[in-house]
Amino acid sequence: MSRFRKYDGGDPLAPPVDLAEALDAIGQDVMAGYSPERAMREFLRRGGTDQAGLDELARRVAEKRREILQRNDLDGTMREVRELLDKAVLAERGQLARDITMDDGDRAFRELMLDNLPTSTPAAVGELSSYDWQSSEAREAYEEIKDLLGRELLDQRFAGMKQALEGATEEDRQAVQEMLSDLNDLLEKHAAGGVTDDEFRDFMDKHGDFFPDDPQDMDELLDSLAQRAAAAQRMLNSMTPEQRQELMELSQQAFGSPQLMEQLARMDANLQALRPGEDWSGSESFEGDQGMGLGDGTGALQDLAQLDALADQLAQSHHGARMDDVDLDALAKQLGSEAAVAAKTLQELERALRDSGYLKRGSDGELRLSPKAMRQLGKALLRDVAERMSGRAGARETRTTGLAGEQSGATRRWEFGSTEPWDVPRTITNAVLRGGASPVRIQVDDIEVVETEARTQAAVALLVDTSFSMAMDGRWVPMKRTALALHQLVRSRFRGDDIQLIAFGRHAQVMEIEELTALDARWDKGTNLHHGLLLANRFFSKHPNAQPVLLVVTDGEPTAHLEPDGDVWFSYPPHPLTIAHSVRELDAAARLGAQTTFFRLGEDPGLARFIDSMARRVDGRMVSPELDDLGAAVVGSYLGSRGPASSYREHFGDWYGGGRGFWV
Repeated sequence: MSRFRKYDGGDPLAPPVDLAEALDAIGQDVMAGYSPERAMREFLRRGGTDQAGLDELARRVAEKRREILQRNDLDGTMREVRELLDKAVLAERGQLARDITMDDGDRAFRELMLDNLPTSTPAAVGELSSYDWQSSEAREAYEEIKDLLGRELLDQRFAGMKQALEGATEEDRQAVQEMLSDLNDLLEKHAAGGVTDDEFRDFMDKHGDFFPDDPQDMDELLDSLAQRAAAAQRMLNSMTPEQRQELMELSQQAFGSPQLMEQLARMDANLQALRPGEDWSGSESFEGDQGMGLGDGTGALQDLAQLDALADQLAQSHHGARMDDVDLDALAKQLGSEAAVAAKTLQELERALRDSGYLKRGSDGELRLSPKAMRQLGKALLRDVAERMSGRAGARETRTTGLAGEQSGATRRWEFGSTEPWDVPRTITNAVLRGGASPVRIQVDDIEVVETEARTQAAVALLVDTSFSMAMDGRWVPMKRTALALHQLVRSRFRGDDIQLIAFGRHAQVMEIEELTALDARWDKGTNLHHGLLLANRFFSKHPNAQPVLLVVTDGEPTAHLEPDGDVWFSYPPHPLTIAHSVRELDAAARLGAQTTFFRLGEDPGLARFIDSMARRVDGRMVSPELDDLGAAVVGSYLGSRGPASSYREHFGDWYGGGRGFWV
């Protein structure tokens, strides 16, 4: 069965939302210490490269609100009444001057009356209510004043009435009076005990032409009427006392009798009792010089209320806020379809993030990055690392799983520079699926090659400094990015290797990648390299047949070590005993055959001399990368440990000899 729905904007052929940029941004914020929920909110707030975010939409809403207030004022109806009054008086004066048959005494009396009209427009209109106009043009202008007031007052409560009743007959005015009377009866009956569906339908069948928005039940009718009436009241509150007084006096002339105002006042009282939650007491300060009529002013107040509601929805500030809270129809009305499409894309993005498995809710109810999200983020970071490495000295990115060796059982698409053997069955199958069984024509895109694993299995211990200086000096996020990139590389390309992540601050601990990624900055003083090396050596001992690889990222000398009873000893400057404990564990790693690389962050000469001596002691290496190159340096060192240095350089060029990093 086919289902159709209203077109909601946007490109109907556009692909589904791309989560890659969102996941990358969310991952960065999570690594900086944000919760995944807050990180997602921050991305939705900022938006993407080609996607307006909540902040941009909120800015447009605020700009539209400011424009309404700065462009308009509420004196439009009064100005129009004054213009019609001046037109009537001028036409009457002309007629008196031209009418040579008129009695001179009568002419003088009329001219005197016109000369002495009150300066107050409502008073002048009231004084002329019984004047016997000699000019038909003047009479029409004066009658138009009463007609205008009636239409404006109705337009305040029923949008579009000013235009709909232009040139209305007495029969039309009677129909309005009957509708208002029936409406008030309906409202009062609803307040007393409720209106049946049949009664509501009878009312709409009789008076539905007055309600173009076509409410489907009593609640929809009440909501529509109350919102408009409350806006009319806010407009009245926004006027100066003089403007309000003039309007009240003039309103008695609407349609030539006070009956309209009586019915409207009765309706307002009924609506306020039935919908007390509407804003009946607010006001705005209009500063422009473009006068608005009563209906337009009420519409402007409704627009302002709608803009305020949109600003609240876009702020997403209350607990449990969702992008689905944003009223797309209201946004399209106020800012256009482009803004509504942008908000809808953000809605789909939020929904996709929650429903695709990238975010999961833990036992404590908090959102966390799922393993799926960690893999996706790791892939993005690994691509960034590969680009940095391939950009060095003309080198190219490598996608091989390892050096030539045993087949891993997996295949991949052939790429330029691949040296692995073809996987013939997979290649032919791809060609058949693409072009048919006979004849089989193989194209480049069909070719798959056999992945190989390195001959030597590695046990990789990545030690990352989590002391307070790492957070204080902006090294916290680059450290996490590096750990995640290396973890992704080992888990996806070198599945025979084992990796352990060890964070060392005042003390050291083994962490899963999800735990390290979400780790908040720690402000405890202490760099306990000794404890970290203890855990690394324990890890190496559990993998006696693997090549130990020790990678240490730090920005400070050891200032803490473990005592035999398990307590932490801290001393700054570094105590010789702490240095001795650290050196002893480093020597133990060397005896286990560990290939050791230190990554020194910062420019401290003392730290450089210390790490240089530590690296030389175990025939290791020291790299001094800048933060942007940390991931490439660590991954490059790991890949270098997978085989002879010459083979690595053959893949990546002489990266170690130039740029911002150097080898010792």
